[in-house]
Amino acid sequence: MAERGYGKCGCAFKVAVLSAVFAGWTTAVTSAEDINLYAAGSLKAALTDVAKAFEQKSGGQQSVKTTFGPSGLLRGRIEKGEPAHVFASANMAHPKKLAEAGKISGSVKMFARNQLCALVKPGLAVTSETLLDTMLDEKVRVGTSTPKADPSGDYAFALFAKAEPLKAGAQAKLESKALKLTGGPDSAKPPEGRHLYAWVMSEDRADLFLTYCTNAVLAKKDTPSLVIVDIPNALAVGADYGLAVMASAPAEADALANFILGPDAQAILAEYGFGKGDDVLPAGK
Repeated sequence: MAERGYGKCGCAFKVAVLSAVFAGWTTAVTSAEDINLYAAGSLKAALTDVAKAFEQKSGGQQSVKTTFGPSGLLRGRIEKGEPAHVFASANMAHPKKLAEAGKISGSVKMFARNQLCALVKPGLAVTSETLLDTMLDEKVRVGTSTPKADPSGDYAFALFAKAEPLKAGAQAKLESKALKLTGGPDSAKPPEGRHLYAWVMSEDRADLFLTYCTNAVLAKKDTPSLVIVDIPNALAVGADYGLAVMASAPAEADALANFILGPDAQAILAEYGFGKGDDVLPAGK
């Protein structure tokens, strides 16, 4: 009986050991398959679809975990050691700063372009031609994202600089009156299911908001009463989006980066209003 009991204990022990080993294997495989994609908030809708397309193309062998937010804040988190594998920024500066610190593999690639538009509350009469005068009006509240934390804010302030040659004193006035409503570490967050910029406008926090045209289109889908006004050529500011693979990333991260640069992902980005970057791969590559 004692011998039989020992046998039972031995089996139980072996099962426990094998279970632990298999659990370890499972964890290792899952970890190897997950690719951590950190990306600008303006890319959320497009790159969510791109990540799904990449997973499908891999036949389920690859899994992408996405984290979206203001590019400057994401860069700071990566610098502090968060395990990003691929970084898709709304400018070239943030990934290039990571490159200077030796944190990326290869070079920074420009994979998409965007433009600024003005998102306007219903009832405010403004056109491209009257946009600057409207923004300078003391009664009009101009919203932007937060410079340095979010490239959208930097681009808005670049627009203010372009206003100076058109109207003396315009840059300082616009910079002083700009309401930095989004993109900062302490910025208010919208309720679940609401688009950020549509929510900001519907909460009456600004009369006019300078944001990416792609964001403006999504905001209007959320709140159809909002109006999108094109920026006139004299004030137009383009946004170049940079892509980088971290030096510590697994090989699968390169596959995701190449997919983002390739025709399938670029077609998805185009559907959301993004233009092609300089480093996009030609079809067939």
